[in-house]
Amino acid sequence: MTPTISPASRDTATAAASPEKASSAAWIAVGAGMIGAFMAILNIQITNASLLDIEGGIGTGVDNGAWISTSYLIGEIVVIPLTDYLSRVFSFRRYILANAILFPIFSAACAFAHDLGTMIVLRGLQGIAGGVLIPMAFTMVLTKLPKPQQPFGLALFALSVTFAPAIGPTIGGYLTENYGWQSIFFVNAPPSIAMAVALFFTLEKKPMQLALLREGDWVGIVTMAIGLSALQTVLEEGNKDDWFQSPFIVKLAVIAAIFLAAFIVIELTVAKPLVQLRLLKQRNFGIGVLVNVLVGVALFGTVYILPQYLGQVQRYNAQQIGLVLAWTGLPQLLIILLVPLLMKRFGARQVGFVGISIFAASCFMNVTLSLDSAGDQFFVPNIVRAVGQALVLTPITLITTAGIAPGEAAAASGLSNMLRNLGGAVGTATLGTVLSKREQFHSNIIGQSVTLYREEVRDRIDHLTQYFVAHGVSDIALAKQKAIAAIGASVHRQALILGFSDTFAVIGVVLALAAVALLFTRKVDLGGGGGGAH
Repeated sequence: MTPTISPASRDTATAAASPEKASSAAWIAVGAGMIGAFMAILNIQITNASLLDIEGGIGTGVDNGAWISTSYLIGEIVVIPLTDYLSRVFSFRRYILANAILFPIFSAACAFAHDLGTMIVLRGLQGIAGGVLIPMAFTMVLTKLPKPQQPFGLALFALSVTFAPAIGPTIGGYLTENYGWQSIFFVNAPPSIAMAVALFFTLEKKPMQLALLREGDWVGIVTMAIGLSALQTVLEEGNKDDWFQSPFIVKLAVIAAIFLAAFIVIELTVAKPLVQLRLLKQRNFGIGVLVNVLVGVALFGTVYILPQYLGQVQRYNAQQIGLVLAWTGLPQLLIILLVPLLMKRFGARQVGFVGISIFAASCFMNVTLSLDSAGDQFFVPNIVRAVGQALVLTPITLITTAGIAPGEAAAASGLSNMLRNLGGAVGTATLGTVLSKREQFHSNIIGQSVTLYREEVRDRIDHLTQYFVAHGVSDIALAKQKAIAAIGASVHRQALILGFSDTFAVIGVVLALAAVALLFTRKVDLGGGGGGAH
């Protein structure tokens, strides 16, 4: 089947006029696209450090508050693979401008939500608008920049993908503590205005192709939307509801399995598929997407697990958590733009392998957590993680896009970005389950040693009982109950710390698998950017 050339692909004539350098207008457009990708990815994480404040503000329970993040992710994951098709229907320029304007509008509307239902709807709409901006930024790199300059463009995209999740809780925590939770939804407005203005003046006008609506893979669109929405809900809510012990989760899992299986069959058999799954048969693209998914597990997983540890174990507030995570993001600004030079000298596979290995090492540095492991103890692992993350995404993206024709760039972008975000969602859900199960395991092991049959345990209870009596508890029986409860809380806290240690080990193993998989890709000709492979 001859691939359909998107409007953005036809803009390559500008880049082709100068085989070595893109025009200033092309670079401005690419830079504006990166602002959009950065803001869209930032908003996945920006609410995480502030969920308790948002839940209190809209009057919902702690369990239901997870939907504030879930609804955004559902909207984003569903719309990403639709972007290529809809950008051809409405034109690349109109489609990205419309969503660049809608994104801050829906974001600001979230600040005025007074109940959970309204917040879920508005966050879902914000996710749909934001999800468009991610693959379109990626597509502009591959279609508006000549091949020798694509590695630098991909480095900018990598900066958006890795820096945004790391700095999201920092920004969210600071704004929430100083200006209230509503302020995190207004932060998108100034960058979005700058992005829309830049894109308005630099993107070429193209006619709409509304006739393509009749040719749309509508059955594929419906099955994908239902399947991905059900799957994302299962992943987000499964651990809280004890997975398949919940009839709700079982029903959603069945729906996800049926509709996603139907979607895959449809995409492999229709003449004009919504998602070109056949691209996965290309060696570098298939392996690159797998590595991207595994790295997505780690990227989203570390940003999920570390704030959980600091909040649950060390009782840090949103701003304190953000300051600890900042050291995972800030060093990337200094390193990531040097990656294209490193790839030219050492090769994309080598740089990617080293980057993933360093990222994995930073996770293994956190497998010996203790009660003393607080913010200062994470400084060195976070710096190491920042170095690793900075070296990871640019070479992986370059390897993945090697051999992708310009006409397939938008389709490849949608598929790759969707699966990476889906990998992050699967990883976050899996790591949450790992944490729960390992905490239970360690609690049982420690609990077997903390019994009344041991003299040191009885001595500890007596000591704590005397402590509570000395501090105002007149009833000896009540003081003893408090002493036993305090020991139980200590056991739980220690088990939780060990559970977090095990979870970091799992992330490290996932990254080790990604590093090995990367070695099976073909060597990429850096002189050709994303265009070819040996």
